Amino acid sequence: MEERLCLECQQLLTGRADKKFCDDQCRSSYNNKLNSNTSKLIRNINTVLRKNRQILMDLCPDGKQKIRKDKVISKGLDLQYHTHTYITKEGAVYRFCYDYGWRELDDDFLLIVRNE
Repeated sequence: MEERLCLECQQLLTGRADKKFCDDQCRSSYNNKLNSNTSKLIRNINTVLRKNRQILMDLCPDGKQKIRKDKVISKGLDLQYHTHTYITKEGAVYRFCYDYGWRELDDDFLLIVRNE
């Protein structure tokens, strides 16, 4: 019979033939290490998205607001990060962070909207 070792701590395993870890702590530790780089990237992106949404929400309490683009950017809105894009029948492009979005207007203004 082949000796099997825990993937995390390298201790000898006993029990089931398909067992990979000696206990739940080793299993959790192994998976946390395996996913740490990806998790960090996702956490950072989600932080930016939540910040963008909060800025849009603060600037648009009534559901629709026209505001200068430089003012929004000075508040910290990162225009590169959004959750989805919506294109109207007329071809207007809205970028959304969850339920709040913006559309760039020709005259250095943004139209901020809330999708209900």
